[in-house]
Amino acid sequence: MSPDMTVLDQIIAGVRSDLESRQADVPLEQLKALAASQRPAQDPLPRFRNGECIAVLAEVKRRSPSKGFIAEIPDPASLAQAYEAGGAAAISVLTEGRRFGGSLADLAQVRRVVDIPVLRKDFIVSSYQIWEARAYGADMVLLIVAALDQLALVSLLERTVSLGMTALVEVHNEVELRRALNAGAELVGVNARDLKTLEVSQDVFSQLAPLIPKDAVKVAESGVSCPHDLAVYANQGADGVLVGEYLARASDPAQAVRELVAMGAHPSVRSLRR
Repeated sequence: MSPDMTVLDQIIAGVRSDLESRQADVPLEQLKALAASQRPAQDPLPRFRNGECIAVLAEVKRRSPSKGFIAEIPDPASLAQAYEAGGAAAISVLTEGRRFGGSLADLAQVRRVVDIPVLRKDFIVSSYQIWEARAYGADMVLLIVAALDQLALVSLLERTVSLGMTALVEVHNEVELRRALNAGAELVGVNARDLKTLEVSQDVFSQLAPLIPKDAVKVAESGVSCPHDLAVYANQGADGVLVGEYLARASDPAQAVRELVAMGAHPSVRSLRR
């Protein structure tokens, strides 16, 4: 790897290599047939536009480049069921293998056992991956603005919509936010972690949230390690939060989600958002 490559560049290089292998093994037409056999994708937006509470997007996450090992998660389906029992609005499943220890098999297992929307969280650079997501039952996909040029972002967003899915479009700064909105993003994720450096700033959401149109859904990503953090994001205008490490490490994941959901529905938090 070149010493000038960012962490994101390194991840994308691995993703592209693995993608080539999967494309050689599974033709696109086979994916399309699998996608056609899935039930229609659910629309997650009403769950995020529920003014009565902050939506919790609970993540199945084994490890990350910044934190290293997080949790074994031998049975992602059981963890997802616990999240759903706790009141999660949706489940995020990391499917990138090299840095995050995830797989499409994890996505399929989770899809089989939960009724709420499921997000394929990966570093998507090709429409083939969008078809994969639908073929394995995803209702949503993550599109990371920093990983895509504008033409690719627009094209992948259009492909997502054409398959009935919803894109969570992730940004980290004002330039990326403008690109996301220009591409037509309705569900905007603001990541406190800069994927190029892995540095975290919890001020990112508070800086960008006022710039996001009111008709777009705002999701705060990273930085939630207790219910209080959810309340802080709610105060800054979040409609939802994506929570990974905190929930994956919890001894009782259902209860951990339940506490976040309770905070998000508390009258004092609801009043902050009016």
